[in-house]
Amino acid sequence: MSELNIVRDLLVEAREQEWFTGVSRHLKYQLLPGKALACIGVRRCGKSTFLHQIMSRLRREGVPSEDFLYLNFFDDRLEPVRQGRLDLITEAYFSLYPEKRGRGGLHCFLDEIQLCSGWEGFVDRLLRVERMGVYFSGSSARLLAHEVGTAMRGRALTWELFPFSFAEFLDARSISSDLQGQSARLRVRLAFDEYWEKGGFPEVLDVDASLRVMIHQDYFKTMIFRDVVDRCDAIHPRAVRDAAYRLINSTASLYSINAITGHLKSQGHKISKTFVGEMLEWFEDAYALFSVRLFDASLSRQQVNPKKIYAIDHSMVRSCSTGILVNSGHLLESMVFIDGRRRGRSLFYYRTRNGREVDFVWKDDAMIHLVQVCEQMPEGSETRERELMALREAQAEQAGCRAVVVTRDEECVLDFPDGKIEVIPVWKWLLEGNVD
Repeated sequence: MSELNIVRDLLVEAREQEWFTGVSRHLKYQLLPGKALACIGVRRCGKSTFLHQIMSRLRREGVPSEDFLYLNFFDDRLEPVRQGRLDLITEAYFSLYPEKRGRGGLHCFLDEIQLCSGWEGFVDRLLRVERMGVYFSGSSARLLAHEVGTAMRGRALTWELFPFSFAEFLDARSISSDLQGQSARLRVRLAFDEYWEKGGFPEVLDVDASLRVMIHQDYFKTMIFRDVVDRCDAIHPRAVRDAAYRLINSTASLYSINAITGHLKSQGHKISKTFVGEMLEWFEDAYALFSVRLFDASLSRQQVNPKKIYAIDHSMVRSCSTGILVNSGHLLESMVFIDGRRRGRSLFYYRTRNGREVDFVWKDDAMIHLVQVCEQMPEGSETRERELMALREAQAEQAGCRAVVVTRDEECVLDFPDGKIEVIPVWKWLLEGNVD
């Protein structure tokens, strides 16, 4: 069968297929005429399903099924297309519907587009010449966000998708996020216990614990070797692997490039600090591991100070950690980080003039927000005094800020001379504002 006929058959299959649309995501995307929609995020977080949801929305708005072009480039039958023959897509479609050429109003969905050579020019042509609506997904911030911003010359808008938020998890379990009433709060609180164990990757929500661990481990290995080593052509693959496991075991902890380089050299890897710095950027591009810098007006001080590391999903940390016991406080902190990252916040950690640290700080249009994460704060405990002292010092240094302690279950308001500190249980914090 010719390459053209293969693409034609795949387009017909897609037109006749009933797409799985799953749980509606809380991503507040917009469809704008003349601009492509790019959806990027970690693998297996639901990007394909998200594209199906957009298709379903357009169908409800009256777009006929023959006006859709859909291809998933993971399909091995599309190898010629991936290697630069993207023109086969439009050639195959217009051979099926010659009357539609030149009239515009069509909608082209391209899943995992980063696998294709020369996709940027093809998408640009679909927008300018064919006047199509274009929607595409990919699993790499570097290969997509950079190219969308340069080669697409402002003709695309990028939206990030993450594993399920707690609000989306509640939707998946058909549980209201309304916290009015004791019984409603109890249902949400019990659902959080499940979210705490399973995390947000859609595929693991309905499997047993042992299978969930296997799936998480497979995800992480694939992120390391396919999304980092292969995609970035890393010359030290074993060093990348060892660094990834070192970092995921250090979730919510400080690290420095010097320390990571020293650790890898102690394992026999002949690598440089430059390679380690690039590798850390690769992990973030793959949405696997994220670095948080010190809150400081000086970029040079941000760079030279240690950074904190967080993983894409708190439950995946538990599954992939080589430690016997995972620090649950660090998992809680990682959960709060991903929630903030999902909401588009530029997160930093804060260090007071006395050297005490607050886990997160960010600015929005209204104020500075300071958030300390502490699983438990028993009255009179050293932990309580230490966490509150750091937050109070930061609060005094950043007048007019909002100060919050996120805990596992405690809730109250503490009044101090420099202002109040809100103590909020994590399950309520994750639902605050639902999604900004």
